[in-house]
Order: sequence, then C-alpha cells, then structure tokens
Amino acid sequence: MNQTTNEKISKQNNKIFNWFAVIILVYFLIIAVSLISEGFKLSVGEKAQNLFTFATNPFAGLIVGIIATALIQSSSTVTSIIVGLVAGGLPVSIAVPMMMGSNLGTTITNTIVSLGHIGNKEEFKKAFAAATIHDFFNLLAVLIFFPLEITTHFLEKTALFFANFLKVTQYTDLSGFKFIEFITVPFVNLIKQVIVHLQQPFNGIVLIFLGITIILSSIFYIGNILKSLLINQTQSLLETATEKNAIVNIFLGTVVTILVQSSSTTTSLMVPLAGIGLLSLEEIYPFILGANIGTCITALLAATVAKENAIAALEIALVHLLYNFSGVVIIYGVPLLRNIPILGAKTLAYVASEKPYIALIYLITIFFLLPIIILKISFQFSPVI
Repeated sequence: MNQTTNEKISKQNNKIFNWFAVIILVYFLIIAVSLISEGFKLSVGEKAQNLFTFATNPFAGLIVGIIATALIQSSSTVTSIIVGLVAGGLPVSIAVPMMMGSNLGTTITNTIVSLGHIGNKEEFKKAFAAATIHDFFNLLAVLIFFPLEITTHFLEKTALFFANFLKVTQYTDLSGFKFIEFITVPFVNLIKQVIVHLQQPFNGIVLIFLGITIILSSIFYIGNILKSLLINQTQSLLETATEKNAIVNIFLGTVVTILVQSSSTTTSLMVPLAGIGLLSLEEIYPFILGANIGTCITALLAATVAKENAIAALEIALVHLLYNFSGVVIIYGVPLLRNIPILGAKTLAYVASEKPYIALIYLITIFFLLPIIILKISFQFSPVI
C-alpha cells in the first residue's frame, strides 16, 4: 500500500514538474520571438524606418508594410511607426495599405515556429497548416479590401467619422501598457549586454540566430512533454474545444493578444498545439482571427500620444481596427470565403511536408522576393493618392 502511495506521489510530483517545465519553455518561446524582433532591429537599424520612404503610392505602401513587418518581426512596432508617420504628415490614404501589409508581414513568425516540427512529417504538416492559415486569411482580406479601399476609401472615411466622434480635448497616454515587455525585457537586455561589443549587423544576427535556436528547441521539448502529459486527455480536450462557440474563441484570441500586445506571440503559441494534435486547424482558426483584432490595440495606444495631427493618428489606428474586424466578419461569416484559407493552408502544408525545402522557398518568396518585385513594378506607375 505504501509503495502504491509513493508511486502516486512520485507521479504527481513528476506531473507538476513537467507542467512547470512547459511554463518555462513557453516563456522562452516568447523570449525567442522578442530576441528575433530585437535582432532584426539591431541588424537593419534606422534602415528599417527608411523603408517607409518608398511608400509613394498605395501598391508601394502595401508592399512596404509587408517587408517592414517581416524584417522587424513585429506588426505592433510597424503599426506604431505608421501612426507616428501619419501624425508627422504622411497621407492616411498611403498609410492604409501599409497597415494592410503589416498584417501580412507579421505571419512570418508563425511559419518560423512551425519549423520546430520539421523532423516529424505529420506534426510538421499540422503545424505548418496552422501557421499558414494566418497567411491565407490575411492575403484573402487584402484581395477583398485593397481594391475597395483604393477606389472608394471606405475604411479611411469610416475611420475619420469615428475619429471625429471620439475627439477629445486631451488624450491620455496609455502607450506604457506593455505586459509582454515586462516579462521579456530583463532577459533580452541581459543577452544584449553579453553581445554589446559586437558591431552592427553582427549583434543583430546573433540575436536572430539565438532566437530561432530557442524556438526550435522549445517547440521540440514542449511537444514531447505535452504528449506525455496529455496523451490520455487529448480526446476530452478536443471535445471541449469543439464545444466552444467560434465567437467565444475569437473573443479569447482577442483578449489574449490585447494582454500580450503581440499577435505573433498568440498565434505562435497555437502552432505547437496543432503540431502535436491537441487542436485541429478548424479549432485554431478562430483564435487566430481574434489575434488579428487584438493586435490593433497597439496602434490605438500609440495614437493616444500623438500631439500633432491627433485626429489623423487616431483615424489610421481605427482603420487598422475596422479592417481587421471587417475581415473577420466578412470572410469568416461567409462559409465559402471561410473555407478558402483552410483549403490553402492544408494544401500547402501537404506539399511542404512531402518536400520540406518548399517551406523555405515559400518563406523567402512570399515575404521578401515577391514583395520586392511588386514594389519595383509599382514604381513604374504614377502615384495614386
């Protein structure tokens, strides 16, 4: 009897230790995303912000938003920069496509996280699909809303109406609300101190390499630990998730992203759950949509500190919110449109799982090569304001 009791206590202690290990690994996963973001900032320095000078027409604005966010690895940073540029006089009509582009560029982080499962064909297929469904959703949103916006400016006009309606004599500065920085900055600063003697861009490259290494390692161990912990509970977890209303899941994704102020973090934490089979692509889908809405909080907070062109700054922040909210309502609300990102993600994931190098080609082509080509082509046309 004592032996049985001791075995139970030992198993319970082991389970507690494993859950604690998962929490630590998730923390390091969040740290890794921050390291990559800081690495890109250090690597490109002020050159990243110089990208915005190329936004001379809506097409260029869209591409600049994609490239800048893919480089900086933070749509929150890019949207905040855009708000600042609008406050400094950048036309809102140019800034709107830049906001759309930032939505596309931020999804590169999910894809990098999914590479942590590349050693297991089935896991990689599920993880890569969970990562790229965000790509396909945001791409579909651009295909629908970009032509409408440059012809009617309906997002710009609607946002201006609400900005004027919400106009107050003095804005409260809420830009310090950054929970994710509170838990990551000490560790990131410690690493930066270690590499302080390295010259640019090598200091940034080291951070990027370290971040990617931590992501791959964290995903590997999180997957193994969760499998051992939840192998007998997987079915009940799936049933619980299935019973939840999609609207509730969208709301949860929104709230979590507002708290961490990083859609990349929210969606990246979903990818491992898909990889090990705890959640299906259809179940993760609403969470990702919620993350799209939740990430708008950063631009709105940035707008609270604008002293000049305050209405325009608030307007572009509201454009971001209206765009993402409208995308969720229209695309997810129409069954035919809703299924397009799922089909695209599953198809691409199947191909990438059969030939993993396709994933790397996809990353380079979609986030860098194709945008640069389109950017060059857009310069051949007169600016459309």
